[in-house]
Amino acid sequence: MGLKIIVLAKQVPDTRNVGKDAMKSDGTVNRAALPAIFNPEDLNALEQALRLKEKYNGSTVTVLTMGPGRAADIIREGMFRGADSGYLLTDRAFAGSDTLATSYAISCAIRKIKEYDVIIAGRQAIDGDTAQVGPQVAEKLSLPQITYAEEIFSAENRKITVKRRLERGVETVECALPCVVTVNSSAPDCRPRAAKLIMKYKHARTATERTEQPNEYDTLATARPYLNIREWSVNDIETDAKWLGLSGSPTKVKAIENVVFQAKESKKLTDSDSEIEDLIKELIVNHTIG
Repeated sequence: MGLKIIVLAKQVPDTRNVGKDAMKSDGTVNRAALPAIFNPEDLNALEQALRLKEKYNGSTVTVLTMGPGRAADIIREGMFRGADSGYLLTDRAFAGSDTLATSYAISCAIRKIKEYDVIIAGRQAIDGDTAQVGPQVAEKLSLPQITYAEEIFSAENRKITVKRRLERGVETVECALPCVVTVNSSAPDCRPRAAKLIMKYKHARTATERTEQPNEYDTLATARPYLNIREWSVNDIETDAKWLGLSGSPTKVKAIENVVFQAKESKKLTDSDSEIEDLIKELIVNHTIG
């Protein structure tokens, strides 16, 4: 019997290209000003899901993401690497969500999907670095969770066996299914795109995307149902509006400081023990370390 696997993924701003316009005045990320990429640790999670799919015949991998319409790009990216399908949660009502509101919307979507054995997500997203969404989804769905996963060994007899990477070593744990697993960046990198899958899914579109070229994509979607990326708004999942978006987000940004390091702030050291010792003392005094 195959596994039904849901991978939680997020399209994030590329933090390697952060500039002065990266944040809005209200403290939210100005996503239009930054290139968008597949969150790195979510790719690690996708790889673990694909390995389970290969190990257990009949398994399926579904990518679930929440974001603007362009977030459908990472669903296609997941399909190019081996995922079977995807869901995009997109609605202006979701805008400005913190981790609490995001996990609420995602958990509502998972309840609507209904059938799942394992929910796998990256440990954290590079635009927030909170590592909260995965565990919060588990809590809202009343599911057990395994965090800091580095490798999923097996998922048999309604139990999953996982290696966790912790600060002081590793441990192997078992957990009953269904459950939530969050994956570290120390897990194996995700496989590259497969040429055959690119050709198969390159025309996969959401309903909104199909309206941009209705004749071409409507014909393809009818002939090839697997090209339909399911798109859900707030009206498609059972939610309470007060828990969504900014109104459902208790996290508030009090201040934003844009720090730009200048070359004049650098310090050159020789291999003198005294200079290195002085630098360590300076870093301790200004709380950079220690």
